[in-house]
Amino acid sequence: MAKTFFITGTDTEVGKTFVTRALMRAAAEAGKKVLGYKPVASGCELIDGELKNSDALTLQAASSIALPYHMHNPYAFAPAIAPHIAAAKANETISIHHIGEGLARLKETAVDWIFAEGAGGWRLPLDEQHLLSDWVRKEHLPVILVVGARLGCINHALLTLDAIRHDGLVVAGWVLNRVDPEMSHYEENAATLKQRIKAPLLGEIPWLGEEGEDTATGFIDLAPLLK
Repeated sequence: MAKTFFITGTDTEVGKTFVTRALMRAAAEAGKKVLGYKPVASGCELIDGELKNSDALTLQAASSIALPYHMHNPYAFAPAIAPHIAAAKANETISIHHIGEGLARLKETAVDWIFAEGAGGWRLPLDEQHLLSDWVRKEHLPVILVVGARLGCINHALLTLDAIRHDGLVVAGWVLNRVDPEMSHYEENAATLKQRIKAPLLGEIPWLGEEGEDTATGFIDLAPLLK
């Protein structure tokens, strides 16, 4: 059965999808059949009569086998707002059980690894009682943390790691993604993160710009995940 990794970030807009695609491509180059899963997405557009999210479409395109869009993204909402608010406005309920069923269906396919990408940061509300992290904990998924290198990232990274481990989950690795090319003292901040984070570093991705996105895979080291 396919092994699943959950990708979370220190915040929104830290490059989770960018890094997830790089991880998927690196895994494919290592001979793994991969699938991408985006359980919940807001900020979707109506395409061919179906609400679709650009991040989920990216994961679908990077997947090894062709599946219908809704299998990659069971909950899609039009407004680019917090998913639990978007769901309430659409008179819908985000069900952890339904998200789990979606993952189970993906595991039934002939793939080796599934990369499930979260939304926002670790403590993302799904409704008044549940967080997306509750689902990750229920599924016992190993977590990969994307650290967006910008002012405040050390605090955000360490707090997020504490929360993940408090939930009893394994941090399979982390990726440092330079999202701010003008970040002051980047090297010093990167060194502090590497010294403080007690988990395998899967990659340090420099600022690549839009034209360099396809080269991100070259900065990924999957060796710790292959053990």
